[in-house]
Amino acid sequence: MDLCQVAEITVRTQNNIAQKEPTDAARLSVAPMIDWSDRHFRHFIKLINSDLVTYSEMIVDKALIHGDVPQLLARSSLDDACVLQLGGSEAMEMAKAVSIAETFGHEHEGYVGYNINVGCPSDRVQSGCFGAVLMKEPARVAAMFRAMRGKTEKPISVKCRLGVDDQEVENSLPYFLEALIEAGCRHVVIHARKAWLQGLSPKENRDIPPLNYDLPAILKKHWGNEIRMEINGGITSLDQARDMLHRFDGVMIGRAAYANPFMFAPQTRTREEVLMQMRSYIDHHVAQGGRAHQILRHMAGLYHNIAGARSWRQLVSESSIHDHNNLLDGFLSRMAA
Repeated sequence: MDLCQVAEITVRTQNNIAQKEPTDAARLSVAPMIDWSDRHFRHFIKLINSDLVTYSEMIVDKALIHGDVPQLLARSSLDDACVLQLGGSEAMEMAKAVSIAETFGHEHEGYVGYNINVGCPSDRVQSGCFGAVLMKEPARVAAMFRAMRGKTEKPISVKCRLGVDDQEVENSLPYFLEALIEAGCRHVVIHARKAWLQGLSPKENRDIPPLNYDLPAILKKHWGNEIRMEINGGITSLDQARDMLHRFDGVMIGRAAYANPFMFAPQTRTREEVLMQMRSYIDHHVAQGGRAHQILRHMAGLYHNIAGARSWRQLVSESSIHDHNNLLDGFLSRMAA
């Protein structure tokens, strides 16, 4: 599947009372989120809607070069449209990481594409000179893209911010994107906020800098079909996503997808169906020596904003769950009462 032709999916919004009509064909993806979008969460959300495009949580290039590759790259067969996000700052190391992932993909379930993280503002990421700090070095990002391009036929995208710190984004963002386009990049995901590298935490950087969708929309109109532009940041509903699709090629949803994953469900899907299918997935994970909480923690939003939501969140948030089947049976019995 070509990332530049992300599968069109029909989704239906949902509220407490009734389903709405399906949206027009929407191009939706679920954002890479450190500690959140691991293989278990991706399996869970693909059970809700199998057509969603997913992104892995960021994997640092050096971790892939020196670490446990099967553990880092493992994914479920259901997660068949997943993009691997990589973090790094050196072209040759990023290329080597792609080469390792390609080799792994020949023998196991591979990824459909790669994404370069140029958006994360955390101190830990900055100390490695990658993430949002690379907005200051478009030539370096372009060099990484070219080096990675030499190791794969799969599409490579870049996820970035509007800019960082005191950059005048009306000038710096077009310059940054032009460098990518000249390098051959045809897909960018823009988080429509600046990142402040000093003074704001990663969480604050997701909320405090003001959103600006207009500048990316102007640049999309300028470059047209030269580049696929996907927008991210502050999008909390499918109604918002539908509006954005009049201006952009795609929409990426992060925190709202985690908090309310069932908003992506087709009308015929039920939470109980998802829960029962996840039960067998958890059974297998526990039989392999894993802990139920490693999966259940990602399912806290399944009953978002409906009766029983608080009770559900409390149940799955317990780190010492010894009998997940008893827990699930008890909850479903209470919901049916």
